[in-house]
Amino acid sequence: MSLRNDFADDIVTTLKQMIDPRPILVTREPFDVEKLAMTQFPAILINSGNEIREDYDMGIFRSGTITYTIRGFVRGGNELDRQKNDLIEAIEEALDADRTRGTNNKSILSQVTEIAVIDRIPPLAEVEITYEVRYRYRKGAN
Repeated sequence: MSLRNDFADDIVTTLKQMIDPRPILVTREPFDVEKLAMTQFPAILINSGNEIREDYDMGIFRSGTITYTIRGFVRGGNELDRQKNDLIEAIEEALDADRTRGTNNKSILSQVTEIAVIDRIPPLAEVEITYEVRYRYRKGAN
């Protein structure tokens, strides 16, 4: 399996273990948020994005930075802004607990780099979190 998939799977596993708020749906598979039942919120969609790679150390080693997009959805009649903020904080705290994405490799560093609120018509609200994973590897090993 590729590191891109390993990292994405670790993100999914980590977010599924969140407690407050506990997401009901966490997936890498696209879904139509408008068709979700009220009981399926909060919902989270993780997408692998672009990757920048560079050679370093005489071309034997490479570094990469993968960007993941984490879209969080909440639904309700009251306190949508509070729900969005609670979900953002919970996602960031869960991901910060292991910034090596389950590898124990100190050359891997991950972090939230951007948070955007997406305009939606209530009772639905959406946030988009940009999450980067930086890593190093030996050429030909990945």
